[in-house]
Amino acid sequence: MTGRAARALGVAVAAALVLTACAPGADSGPQAGDTRFVPGDGKMSVFPAAERKPAPEVTGPTLDDGTVSLAALKGKVVVLNFWASWCAPCRAEAPTLKDVAGRTKAAGVEFVGVAFKDDKTRAKAFERSYKIDYPSLFDQPGKIALAFQGVMPPAAIPTTLIIDRQGRVAARALGAVKYNDLLGAVNGVSGEK
Repeated sequence: MTGRAARALGVAVAAALVLTACAPGADSGPQAGDTRFVPGDGKMSVFPAAERKPAPEVTGPTLDDGTVSLAALKGKVVVLNFWASWCAPCRAEAPTLKDVAGRTKAAGVEFVGVAFKDDKTRAKAFERSYKIDYPSLFDQPGKIALAFQGVMPPAAIPTTLIIDRQGRVAARALGAVKYNDLLGAVNGVSGEK
């Protein structure tokens, strides 16, 4: 096999892995500490308060050259969505996230995206195309996703995490999140005392 053919085969295998990681469908998700990427079905799993783990201290640059820090948002409910412009389920769920973000903002809920393993120009075009008006951290190297290892890893793209007012991971959906599941979970976590 020539060097060129080997590289082409390598690219094809990598593309297949990315598409598999991005596709919805599996019934079971990974546990905390599992860093493998798996397909997800978009179901929101809400965790009892006693079982929630603190989200890691995440700070980073946004696509619009700002900065977001989860520590600065403590005291608010935060919806953290890992997405990529190359991910078809991410495109499918974008209108849901935008709408739920708008509907819950008055209740003090903050949405933050994480542009995972993406090209900055394409990620910005994605946000413009879907009129996303909340900030997205630019995580091209995947360091933010790695920070959640041992807590609640975003083991599929997309993954949506809901972080409660105490800074703990309260819920997770692997795959394209469903509208009623997201709105119900956000309202439930937001309504906790």
